[in-house]
Amino acid sequence: MGDGESDDTAPVGRVSALRPIGTDLTPIVEAVEAAGADAFVAVGDRFDDDLRYLTRFSGPDRPYALVVIPNGESDAESGGESDGDQDADRAVCCAPGLFAEQAEREFVAGARARIDGEGDDRGDSEGDDRDGVAGFRDGVARAVETENVGDHAGERAAAAVEELVGESAAEPTLLVPPSIPHDAAVYLERAGNRLASTDAVATARAEKTDAEIDRLRRAQRAAAAGMARAETVLAESEASEDTEGTVKPGLRWDGASLTTARLRREINAVLAARGVRDAGNTVIGAGPSAADLHFVGDEPIRPGETVLLDVSPRGPDGYYGDMTRTFVVDGDGGWERRAYVAVEAAREAALAEVEPGVPAKTVHGEAAAELAAYGFDPNAGEGEAGFTHGTGHGVGVSLHESPSLSGGGELRPGHVVTIEPGVYDPGVGGVRLEDLVVVTGDGHEILAEYPFGIVPEKRE
Repeated sequence: MGDGESDDTAPVGRVSALRPIGTDLTPIVEAVEAAGADAFVAVGDRFDDDLRYLTRFSGPDRPYALVVIPNGESDAESGGESDGDQDADRAVCCAPGLFAEQAEREFVAGARARIDGEGDDRGDSEGDDRDGVAGFRDGVARAVETENVGDHAGERAAAAVEELVGESAAEPTLLVPPSIPHDAAVYLERAGNRLASTDAVATARAEKTDAEIDRLRRAQRAAAAGMARAETVLAESEASEDTEGTVKPGLRWDGASLTTARLRREINAVLAARGVRDAGNTVIGAGPSAADLHFVGDEPIRPGETVLLDVSPRGPDGYYGDMTRTFVVDGDGGWERRAYVAVEAAREAALAEVEPGVPAKTVHGEAAAELAAYGFDPNAGEGEAGFTHGTGHGVGVSLHESPSLSGGGELRPGHVVTIEPGVYDPGVGGVRLEDLVVVTGDGHEILAEYPFGIVPEKRE
């Protein structure tokens, strides 16, 4: 290991800091210029994944704003710091009160290039001082606006636009994400701005940098560790004796009944020890509840029924992992075995298509065709028996983001997507197998390998 990176294979308790991750704002600048607009504005809080991605500002639970302006001609307030290049593209974060220092650290300092010869967090071979722009990796000079912190974030964004654009535009055109809050949009329009929606942020988020892929890989390895714990527990469990003769016996483990909630706790304890959060995304279904795509309730786990485990922790800098496996304890080789074989074949067929230039829909189509060949409905509706969802979706600072393998467009290097075919029968159960893959220059890479097999084995 080096460069201050953490080692997720280290013993529990050993912590090492990751270098700050920065976002290249060049695509946003280019989108503004291509649209003939004057600026880009986003407003939200720490729960707005677009804004968190753009700023890497993780703290505020109240609204703040980001303003990006090509070739700004005046300096914004920056806590006394000036970057000394008034002809640079500029980005201003209107931080809420009591968060200025954190914004300076995460939004400004975190975006500076390393100049120690060890490369920056994008995986470049050398540090890059970006002549004249105070060392910002992407050439976009950043500053923190601290004036009028009691005003609405939309008002503060409008003031920043007026200060930076000045009289160069009588009625400035602002590009905004589709998710901009209504009240913020009203403030911007009342200040004399015209708003135009842009998908530039979603497009930029879809292609991951080396640093982002590193974070995703770490989260996925933690998911694999949680999966290993769950599989081990299932392998060690035994059927309880049916003394009444009226209820199908459940499984017991470590002296007590094994339920989906208990198994979920075992997984989440491993995730916590690995330094990631379960984020309420540890989905476990057993028997009929395994056909519920997002089951987080408490059900007994019984022999012969499918146990579907979908583990999606949130790790460093907010990036997610996403892994699913399905097991059966003491199965009889009926529906669940046929479904497992079909889903495994569909996964292989889908993976074989993942490479640059392939239409995303092709990946889904191959998985669906394989499931149909095994006799499962590839176009089942919600609550029906068969394949009820898409083959995969993008993963990043959101658990579901672009690209969709059921949508338009082609796969490109840097896309990180799930491959997750599945079949379900609401009266019986469900089978899904899911991995996280990154599209590379000549194919794809699975970010964390984990074994397959319907019969659980001890993995720890």
